[in-house]
Amino acid sequence: MFEQTFKNLDNVLRTEAGCQNELDYIEQTSWIIFLKYLDDLEADRQAAAELSGKTYTPILKPEYRWKRWAVPKTKTGEIDHHKALSGDDLSEFVNKTLFPYLAKFKTTADHPDTIEYKIGEIFSEIRNKVHSGYNLREILNRVDELRFRSQAEKHEMSHLYEDKIKNMGNAGRNGGEYYTPRPLIRAIVQVVAPKIGEKIYDPAVGSAGFLCEAFEYLKASKQLSTKDVETLQRKSFFGKEKKSLAYVIGTMNMILHGIEAPNIIHTNTLLENITDIQEKDRYDVILANPPFGGSEQKQVQHNFPIKTGETAYLFLQHFIKSLKAGGRAGIVIKSTFLNGTDNASVSLRKLLLDSCDLHTILDCPSGTFQGAGVKTCASILVGLTGG
Repeated sequence: MFEQTFKNLDNVLRTEAGCQNELDYIEQTSWIIFLKYLDDLEADRQAAAELSGKTYTPILKPEYRWKRWAVPKTKTGEIDHHKALSGDDLSEFVNKTLFPYLAKFKTTADHPDTIEYKIGEIFSEIRNKVHSGYNLREILNRVDELRFRSQAEKHEMSHLYEDKIKNMGNAGRNGGEYYTPRPLIRAIVQVVAPKIGEKIYDPAVGSAGFLCEAFEYLKASKQLSTKDVETLQRKSFFGKEKKSLAYVIGTMNMILHGIEAPNIIHTNTLLENITDIQEKDRYDVILANPPFGGSEQKQVQHNFPIKTGETAYLFLQHFIKSLKAGGRAGIVIKSTFLNGTDNASVSLRKLLLDSCDLHTILDCPSGTFQGAGVKTCASILVGLTGG
């Protein structure tokens, strides 16, 4: 059912003037699915509170709950067409009332690691591109068919969402930046073998594939105690992402995998001077696939001892500096890094061998990264000493 619903959503979005490609489709699908997910989450929390004799205070005011504005129902469970907004009325409510209300959570939330803050950040970053209120009405009706109440439903949805992210590569190279093949990620996670209680970091988080796979790996590693669950939810996974769309998708991907308030920050990691990184800022495990071929301005390069315009090489310096002594890292890097004769490549290889215990280099065949246009190798770096 979920798969057919996704196909139906894409069919509607293809007729929408405000949505041009797969990147727009997943962005618009994401914010709408997120609000449906949030409504089901609130229903679960309210039911749990009632069972324990407690009072539950909903995150959203009643008029902004899914059941009130998106798909109001009659007593028989049918859509109440007298109350359901459509056309210009729906577009005006979403654009001028709903989005501004949700965006304010960013300033009113108690802490950045709360779902309230994530609501505010997501709706500060994106806008509604479904210009037709009639198309939006059809999309809302379709999304209302989705359910996020059981673990099986959430598991199925997370896998379908991953498929949507993978298809973004068809929209161009910028889309492909967000996706690393999941079998490769799983192999890297298994070799690095994170443990519950360790801090796991991806400073180029993209669609959060590494963090999601690490979460799945740790969930299956043992019978989780209540303390373990709390540790995984709040104290284990950390990420940074520069691009707005990738930030939203990464946050949504982690939420669908079961992390309610992902510790992902919307920022350019490379703006941080690595000489300012202290022991308290370091991580036990780093898992990442930094963007290749990008370039940063000269002032950004001043944040690194080895000057280069290659974004991936700047990230590599950040990785080494951000890793705790005895930590482990699994990263993806261009194969040209291994034999480049430019000053940056030579200096970085020396830094890597002098500062780190390089365990494995896995040379991936051409075509591993769909649409990437560059041969890559996944470097599994174990026992890095930090910088």
